[in-house]
Amino acid sequence: MATRKAEAVWEGNFRDGSGTVSLGSGAFEGAYSAASRFEDGAGTNPEELIGAAHAGCFSMALSLGLQRAGYDATRIHTVAKVHLDKVDNTFKITTIELETEATVPGIDEATFMEQAQGAKNNCPVSQVLAAAEITLQAKLIN
Repeated sequence: MATRKAEAVWEGNFRDGSGTVSLGSGAFEGAYSAASRFEDGAGTNPEELIGAAHAGCFSMALSLGLQRAGYDATRIHTVAKVHLDKVDNTFKITTIELETEATVPGIDEATFMEQAQGAKNNCPVSQVLAAAEITLQAKLIN
């Protein structure tokens, strides 16, 4: 199977330093800092990147599950909200809220919800992030 690579460079101390993250494919490179992680500063942060990975993985897993069940989604839109909280004097990702809307011709609500729950539980990113509470709100749009 595939091995994917990403890189990060950090320069300076924690509070005043900054860095860049980049994907091995070259599809993304962005700046990050303490301000972009813990405040509203410009740039990305690890939690935002985790959210993008989770939303992408979940959407693909849902599409695959639906296809295996005999349905072809025409559109799946997923948002992942990653919560970084201070717990016991350290920071932890405590919760990830997945919110998805999908257009799936011919499917009933119960089957769609079953497939969405399966994708939440079984996508590889959900599995690696299982230490956090992962919630799901799924909406069928037809």
